[in-house]
Amino acid sequence: MSSVSLFNVTKAFGEANIIKGVDLKVEDGELVVFVGPSGCGKSTLLRMISGLEEITAGEIHIGDKRVDPLPASDRDIAMVFQSYALYPHMTVGENIGFPLKMAGWSKAAIETKTREIGDVLQLLPLFDRTPKQLSGGQRQRVAIGRALARDPKIILLDEPLSNLDAALRVDMRMELARLHRELSATMIYVTHDQVEAMTMADRIVVLRDGIVEQVGSPLDLYLSPVNQFVAGFIGSPKMNFWSAHSDEAGCIVMPTGQAVLMGGGVAPNQPVTVGARPEHLILCADDDQAALKGKVLSVEHLGSDTFVQLHCGIGDPNQIDINVRLAGIVRVSIGDALSLTIADADTWHLFDINGNRIEYTTEP
Repeated sequence: MSSVSLFNVTKAFGEANIIKGVDLKVEDGELVVFVGPSGCGKSTLLRMISGLEEITAGEIHIGDKRVDPLPASDRDIAMVFQSYALYPHMTVGENIGFPLKMAGWSKAAIETKTREIGDVLQLLPLFDRTPKQLSGGQRQRVAIGRALARDPKIILLDEPLSNLDAALRVDMRMELARLHRELSATMIYVTHDQVEAMTMADRIVVLRDGIVEQVGSPLDLYLSPVNQFVAGFIGSPKMNFWSAHSDEAGCIVMPTGQAVLMGGGVAPNQPVTVGARPEHLILCADDDQAALKGKVLSVEHLGSDTFVQLHCGIGDPNQIDINVRLAGIVRVSIGDALSLTIADADTWHLFDINGNRIEYTTEP
């Protein structure tokens, strides 16, 4: 396996700039996930790495070798697509071994290699079946096995789980993570599902409009997003946001009028956006200490957690809906009035009028 390096890579279709100068290093053996909204350029970037799409400018290196002038066939990369694209008339073993047959391997060598891959992917009992006799998850494993057959330097996966049902997606996420650990493979994975990214990635690359907004481990992005876009994109349910402002002393004045001293780093008399994750909001018995007040719109009792949607600022033009994740079983009903505060000052997120993170200290 090898590393992948992108140096100021751009892609334009006519006057439309799709990828706008991406610099990125994927280390040998890493599983890196590209996430972002539809149209942000994540699949285009993957296709450029694979050689299926030409770059407009910049350089792509695999290991120490520059590969952007090379055709896809010479980059030693395997790609797994959203569509399984299996040969319906071939068995599982024949599908996995087909790239080796095209490469001129002997029958004995193909047999040895395909059975080795089938063992890793737990497909050996299915080797004599055709694709129509397999479940969606089994077909996806066959597609992955075919990609692994020639020991590629890099494995690229373009939304490989999007055709699976919800329960099977969870199983396949764990399966892919296990494969990555066992194979020590360099993988780049594209998805629009940030839950997949959070559960599988060594590092996540968040893209928006062809620009890399932030690169980091799942926890780095979850705990320290660089801007409001990343904060809102990473996490499920997503982060709550509401408008506030700082007063003369640099305290943050909440919609309820409560002023909270953040410590240092907050300029006085400035509009800010406050962000809080659903699990960092707690019920507040003292209304005078509440950051938010509202009425319950919906309740979901899941046993381990209770999810509440609260409608805040009734009668206020800035009224908002807030999602709250309360631990365990909490007996609240639709229409109940609740007061909330943020559990710990370290879990607050502040953003300026441009959506950039405001760094602050929790000590005065």
